[in-house]
Amino acid sequence: MKNIKKRLQQGETVNGCWLNLGSSLTAEIVGLAGFDWVLIDLEHGAGEEKDVLFQLQALEHTPVAPIIRVESAAPQRIHRVLDMGAVGIMCPKVNNATEARNVVEGLHYPPHGKRGVAKMVRATQFGKNFDQYHRDAQDTILGVVQIETQEVMKHLDEIAALDGVDVLFIGPADLTMELGIFGQFDHPLFLEAVEATVNAAEKAGKATGILFFNPDEYQKYHSMGIRFIACGADATFVADGARAMAHKLNASRSAAENIKTT
Repeated sequence: MKNIKKRLQQGETVNGCWLNLGSSLTAEIVGLAGFDWVLIDLEHGAGEEKDVLFQLQALEHTPVAPIIRVESAAPQRIHRVLDMGAVGIMCPKVNNATEARNVVEGLHYPPHGKRGVAKMVRATQFGKNFDQYHRDAQDTILGVVQIETQEVMKHLDEIAALDGVDVLFIGPADLTMELGIFGQFDHPLFLEAVEATVNAAEKAGKATGILFFNPDEYQKYHSMGIRFIACGADATFVADGARAMAHKLNASRSAAENIKTT
């Protein structure tokens, strides 16, 4: 079921990961692996906007919901990837309600937003399905804003209250950097920020998300009320697998050579 927005509204926990290689092949591999959603990263990933189309096509026959992290809330960046067929948008470093509102306005057609109308695009099956797409857009397009700065902590309630903001997504690396405790994910300042974000989201009936680096931390964050969970990336999976295989081969070579010389 690719309607991640509905699943979150029903209180489900949904698992995802990053796609940051810009590759349609790794997108397809990851899409078939068992995640609920994937995030194609245009902020820090190796791919460009032109690569998104091929990744979305590769993901089409997989069960995952494709979300795109855009570089900014510039309307044309949001419109373009939605027209390609993304079902959600993540925007980094949102600082206040005005910036969050700009994101929402880019997600939705008038009167709910300011998204430009184009019928002959992939998202609408090149015009064949525009009416249905237009009717369903409010209920299916997921709006995710990232909580990554000290400034945003002052505006959590205002942001969470906005229609169209569906997930407050904590960016641990940037947030701990801003707090002066980089990488200290057990530090009280970071845990207080997580708790404040979850509380604001829950009051507004919205979800909280987070990216973490160790799958053993799953229960920790789930118990805090986080339901939009990400761990890992295609680059990580490839790098970890390559290193593990090289280590095994090198160890086997050493063992074989030792046997040969004895």
